[in-house]
Amino acid sequence: MSQELPTTSYAVLGLLTFGDELTGYELKQRADSTLRFYWVAPAMSQIYSELARLTDQGLVQPTTSAGAGRRTTTYRITDAGRSALADWIAESRAGFPVLKHSVLLRLLIGHVGEPERIRAMLEEYVAELAVARADLREVRKALRGSDGPGEVFHYPSVVADWGLDYFAAEARHTRKALDRLSAATGRQEP
Repeated sequence: MSQELPTTSYAVLGLLTFGDELTGYELKQRADSTLRFYWVAPAMSQIYSELARLTDQGLVQPTTSAGAGRRTTTYRITDAGRSALADWIAESRAGFPVLKHSVLLRLLIGHVGEPERIRAMLEEYVAELAVARADLREVRKALRGSDGPGEVFHYPSVVADWGLDYFAAEARHTRKALDRLSAATGRQEP
């Protein structure tokens, strides 16, 4: 049976499953470079509070070393942590993602704003999607060579491909919305 932990705890545990020990700072960097594409990357303070929780429950093992005039603590997932993570994956419902889409929220109530500003917001979003997609392409490229079935980055590569498709679909839907807004005002989009 999976333990009662917040999803962020499981995300932190998951970030520790790639065979290396990480400091809290390195965990934050890994979260920022991976989770940001499909989950909220936790704040630095949240990383440390999750590490404390996971340490208290025996799910991660801290190791402190001294060197270069400072102490460094790294964390690794324990067998109990791997078991808890596997239980969570096996036992939790797929669930429907909670979508917090600020662009769609503003579009929903777009009648309150100026049509030009709504179009500009959608155009900005298409540009942001292009940047996110380029960033994720670089992440995906970095996974090549270790992304075959049974290899450590196989599942992350599946997630990266899903994310690339998602961003492409978001851009397509946003352009369709721009076309509909332009048709309603008789304006042609570039």
